[in-house]
Amino acid sequence: MIGNLKPLEIVLIIAVILLLFGAKKLPDMARSLGKSARILKSEAKAMKKDDAEPAGPTAETAADTTQQAAPARTIQAAPGDVSSARPVSEAKPTTQN
Repeated sequence: MIGNLKPLEIVLIIAVILLLFGAKKLPDMARSLGKSARILKSEAKAMKKDDAEPAGPTAETAADTTQQAAPARTIQAAPGDVSSARPVSEAKPTTQN
């Protein structure tokens, strides 16, 4: 459906958007849309990375994790954007006594 739009129809759509939101709000909306896209992309990459890791710890990886404490991972929304970085919580095994 979008591929069937003619240039005049596209210009009319853009004009209606400008009238509804105003020229001052459009850059802010585009900026927030881009930021949201970067956050979504970084979260998707983190999920793929987590899926690529082995499901259960083996004897070798269990020994490695007890010897070295892994630093906390953070996911940044954009390169250089430290204000929206947050630590990623990882599930810790529970011990039953």
